[in-house]
Amino acid sequence: MLQELTIRDFAIIEKMDIDFRTGMTVLTGETGAGKSIVIDALGLLAGGRGSQEFIRKGASKSMLQGLFTLSTDDALNTLLDEIGIEHENDGLILQRDLYRNGRSVCRINGILVNLSVLRQVGEKLIDIHGQNEHQELMKTERHIFLLDEYIPSFASLKKQYLQAFQKYGSLKTALEKKETNEKEWVQRLDMLKFQVKEIEDADLKIGEEEKLSTEKSQLENYQTIRSALLRSYQLLSGETTDTLGQIGGAMEELNNIASYSDKLQAISEGFANAFYALQDAVHEISGELDMMEWDEDRLNELVQRLELIHQLEHKYGDSIEQVLKYQQKITHELSEMQKTENNSEQQKEAVLSAFEAAKQLANKLSVKRHEAAKKLQKDVHQQLKELFMDKALFEVKFKRSKNELGREGIDEVEFYIQTNPGETMGPLAKIASGGELSRIMLALKTIFAQTQGVTSIIFDEVDTGVSGRVAQAIAEKISQIASHSQVLCITHLPQVAAISDHHYFLAKHTVDGRTETTIKKMSMHERVNELARMLAGTTITKLTLEHAEELLKMSNELKKKRAEKMQKN
Repeated sequence: MLQELTIRDFAIIEKMDIDFRTGMTVLTGETGAGKSIVIDALGLLAGGRGSQEFIRKGASKSMLQGLFTLSTDDALNTLLDEIGIEHENDGLILQRDLYRNGRSVCRINGILVNLSVLRQVGEKLIDIHGQNEHQELMKTERHIFLLDEYIPSFASLKKQYLQAFQKYGSLKTALEKKETNEKEWVQRLDMLKFQVKEIEDADLKIGEEEKLSTEKSQLENYQTIRSALLRSYQLLSGETTDTLGQIGGAMEELNNIASYSDKLQAISEGFANAFYALQDAVHEISGELDMMEWDEDRLNELVQRLELIHQLEHKYGDSIEQVLKYQQKITHELSEMQKTENNSEQQKEAVLSAFEAAKQLANKLSVKRHEAAKKLQKDVHQQLKELFMDKALFEVKFKRSKNELGREGIDEVEFYIQTNPGETMGPLAKIASGGELSRIMLALKTIFAQTQGVTSIIFDEVDTGVSGRVAQAIAEKISQIASHSQVLCITHLPQVAAISDHHYFLAKHTVDGRTETTIKKMSMHERVNELARMLAGTTITKLTLEHAEELLKMSNELKKKRAEKMQKN
């Protein structure tokens, strides 16, 4: 869920901070006030394409920042773990800075990321729907994922299939490599054997390079170190100079007068501490001198060992950790290759067996998808009926994957729609008109919002071009979606604004010859006036105000009834 949005020097917005809550939030205001600019900011924050044209005139950069609370979406948490973003506090801060030179700097929880990573994370947090942009619902390749999310307890079976498919793919790739070039396969096998043995024989230990380098440095500088220690010892307590003894005498003198004042007592104690510290240092220097020993053989061992480590790092990685990681990788590859080194027939049988196991699971996936598709079609028809598209037909089309088995099994899925009797049923992304597409999208979103992990759904004027009972139906549908996900909505319809849980008003003003946009959360009284403006335009009458109050009252009663119904269910 989006908690806070911070905008700095973006388009006509100089400074804006918005706190968001759960449920449905609407943004209203006159045309050009900057409502869509807020949505543009969220789009860029989610990884959309940026431009220096977004930067406010006179500013060097734009800054966008959003604070999100995380849901229990496993896919998002897994993605964050993979890219190394800590998220222990269930909070996520996305930030994007746009510079005039075209540079864009992206951060997640303070960690620099590229735009692609920001987009991957943003797509799981924010789902933006505009008049001509419906993201997932308009992407044919996403339809199968939406259908899968709709199926209860489907994730476990799908995970089993994916594991079987990956096993099959791995075995098949190994067989193809071997059959394509037997000589190359043998050469690869020999090379892996050599590399594994070379690294194993080295018996590398993490951290040893640093320890060996320190020891080598000490031996190489043996004479310098010993001379410095010996000279220090002689200066402090030698036969010709007994500095430590003299300091000890001074300590006794100060001790004799310490009782005469607090200040003398403090001086005496401080001096004594310094003396004892020097005395300890002298003992340590003496001990170090006694322990020091020149060992040329040991130095040669260190040089040879470090040279071996550097050779391995040059071949296999920049550090011992990377060399050992590479060793783990090639050991696994070698193990897989050795299993099939002299047994092509067994290898072929293993590939066939793995294929059959994956195919069985793929068939199970397909059966469940076909069963779920029938139920989804009924659910969508019901939703469309409530949106006064009762003559429309929705169908989930299946066809076999181009490859016999794919990552999603044997199915390719696409949503088809027939908006009016007698018309051709065709792909959802191509058939529907703008107004129809908005209602179809709302119908599907009402169903999928309950299963998708996206935490914030944004509707940017999807209600354009409708009125009357259709407008009321759209308002109720958006509110219904908000009972499962946070919804942010830009609207010109009073019905939609009235049914919201939170209402913000955007206005633009001219300050010192420059246009600025401000935002304000509206009180109940202010909401009535704004709804009246949306109903009547410029001239607001007593009757318009009464109509606005009635609209708010009806919307509140509708939400209350829906909440009671949800509690019963």
